[in-house]
Amino acid sequence: MKLRGAVIALFLAISFPLIAQTQAPQPSQNSPEAESPKTDPAKAVRTGKLVVLKREAESPNIDPAKEADIRKLLELTGAKELALQTMQNMEGSIRPLLTNSLPPGEYREQLITLFFEKFHTKVVGNDLLDLIIPIYDKHFSSQEIAGLIQFYRTPLGKKLAEAMPQLTDEAQQAGQKWGEDIGRSSMLEVLAEHPDLKKALEDAQRAMQPGFSMPSDLQK
Repeated sequence: MKLRGAVIALFLAISFPLIAQTQAPQPSQNSPEAESPKTDPAKAVRTGKLVVLKREAESPNIDPAKEADIRKLLELTGAKELALQTMQNMEGSIRPLLTNSLPPGEYREQLITLFFEKFHTKVVGNDLLDLIIPIYDKHFSSQEIAGLIQFYRTPLGKKLAEAMPQLTDEAQQAGQKWGEDIGRSSMLEVLAEHPDLKKALEDAQRAMQPGFSMPSDLQK
């Protein structure tokens, strides 16, 4: 269902910032981060400018000492592993959506399998870090990065980093179920309030699938 995919994507967008474990403060107008404009990583991803982003991550505009600290922070938080896990979870949700979006045929399963095989060859953990580094550089000062590193070296910080993959996985599952429940209840209410639309839906489904009968939970 497109609704399910949209909810999953939305919840992933909400969950991913947990890698940082804190709200990212906006740099002050007088801070060095505010003085040198940078490409917005999120915008670059949306427009397909991944090469530009990677170059930005390697750019001398980022202080080498600060970049080293950001990499250390990402290592302590397990950001690379968490990002890869998130992508794997997303794949499990995308596969059925992709299957349903393609016309039926013997070709379909082979095409989807080859697509994911090709996709996996392009996913490199270090490239993910190169995308994340400019985001941390934009939102955190060198002192804040140092403070986060100090926190993640404490017992509590280590526990949080270790628990985050499981927390993220459970949060994604909870968000998926939440979205499905809301979608189903919303559809039930609309069909109950508009019998003409319910009948039109049944007629359309029968025309596409002879012998079709509405699922029992939607017949109420």
